[in-house]
Amino acid sequence: MREEEIPRNVARNVRTGTPRPRRFNPLTADEAQHFLAAAQGHHLQALFELALRTGLRKGELLGLRWEDLDLDAGTASIRRTLQRTRTGGLTTLPTKTISSERRIVLPAACVVSLRAHNDWQARVKQQADAEWVHNGLVFTRPDGHPIEPATLTRHFNALLHRSRLRAIRFHDLRHSTATLLLEQGVELVVIKELLGHAHIGVTATVYAHVRLRLQRDAIDLLGQALGNLAESSVEPDDGDDPPLCAAPVR
Repeated sequence: MREEEIPRNVARNVRTGTPRPRRFNPLTADEAQHFLAAAQGHHLQALFELALRTGLRKGELLGLRWEDLDLDAGTASIRRTLQRTRTGGLTTLPTKTISSERRIVLPAACVVSLRAHNDWQARVKQQADAEWVHNGLVFTRPDGHPIEPATLTRHFNALLHRSRLRAIRFHDLRHSTATLLLEQGVELVVIKELLGHAHIGVTATVYAHVRLRLQRDAIDLLGQALGNLAESSVEPDDGDDPPLCAAPVR
């Protein structure tokens, strides 16, 4: 139409359906605590803690390198993602969007578990000796090779089954992070930066159900406050006192 080669846009007559909202099952606070307790002692404990406490994507976790971490400062730089592609196999790719490349603050518990994981990896590397593959990845197989995303999913499902938690997707850990943060009153802009969303509208849309629940709680609290104010209001005037006189205003 801009080049005036066609008189009208015929695609304008195409009717598109309304996309269904994505379904996810975030963990409750009690379930999240149970999950962290069950992950204690697992060789991927540091990964599971990072996933729940920071909301990193599966590929971002698997693509994390030691050079991306500053454990003394308690920060991590998210620069890449590890995914299996049809053409290149297990490949390191750029982050999902430009906003996904970010720097986040690591919780103190994650710093402790990452230091312990570093010690564990050093022992495994010593045992593997010449068979160890040096790639700088934080989370690897016992021989240093990258972890397959499908393998991580199997470890995650086995942990859920062993801890008797309901079945959820690994990506629901990311939704659990955002949901729990919203329930604690953290602002959307902070959650957006932590999760690496391109626009705050994405964060607001995905977790609209949580915001509605928080609005309902806020309205209930306001109702209780107004009810208390009504009960504690002064008694009506019995008419014995003289009426108040307004001062003239110039």
